Amino acid sequence: MSAVTIIDGGSQLQIACNSKETYDAELAMEKPSRPTFWQHLNTDVDPDHSMGPLAAFCFMSGFMDAISFSAIYVWCGFQTGNSVQLAIAIARLWEPNSSDVGSNTAFYIAEQHAITSLLSFQAGAFFGRLAERMGPHKRSWLVLSTFVQVLLTMAGALVIWKSGQNNIAAKRGDRSWTNALSFIGLAFMSASLGLQGVVAKRLNTQFNATLVLTTVWIELIADPQLFNVRQKVITRDHRIIVVIATFVGAFVSQAILAQISPAGALCIGAGVRVLIALAWIVIPGKPVAE
Repeated sequence: MSAVTIIDGGSQLQIACNSKETYDAELAMEKPSRPTFWQHLNTDVDPDHSMGPLAAFCFMSGFMDAISFSAIYVWCGFQTGNSVQLAIAIARLWEPNSSDVGSNTAFYIAEQHAITSLLSFQAGAFFGRLAERMGPHKRSWLVLSTFVQVLLTMAGALVIWKSGQNNIAAKRGDRSWTNALSFIGLAFMSASLGLQGVVAKRLNTQFNATLVLTTVWIELIADPQLFNVRQKVITRDHRIIVVIATFVGAFVSQAILAQISPAGALCIGAGVRVLIALAWIVIPGKPVAE
């Protein structure tokens, strides 16, 4: 009798242990482990919740363009004008020069600034094609690309400071950046905005035009819900934010330039971009499909 009791008691104890192990396993399955930081970086952000960083991109467009325009009257981010300037320079080849001998081959400094900005912008945008490999919505790509923009902005600040032409133009015809180092600084600024534009475009939101406001203005005015003020219209409201953020960026930049040098203003811009890069880490991710 006692042996049977011991055996039965052992069986009950074994069954209880097995039940506890099964319960622990089920509990572990119901409660997944917390992802590591690297795993978090390899998740996708939700573009619908990315309004903050993208609005900051628009702010930086106005901020950077105000710096270059105040110094050399060239937009480092708006490439329509730069392209037209180059077309005018090419067309001048068919014009006679002042001595009526040969063609006019003058390549003015305004056009030199324009082609520097245009080519550098395209180089920065081309770097943005890395999104094809990493994924345009991946946090790791968004953080990396924004930190590259930080480095380009800081490099621009450094070379403009070293150029000895760290000031803004006194009048329209007086361009401040004329030596090689200042041209390199302009190139870094333009490349940073080219990369920024590709990053925003690949997120496919209403903020995809973080550089050119002409399209945004047309889409805003043509919006059928433009005057429907009683209802929240995401397309209209986001376009308004794009316009306001760009305007505020240019306003703040010019106010800073009134107090400090362009290199100092670029350092402040680099700081803003650091905050944008960190913001991509905490943006909500895409909902997981069940």
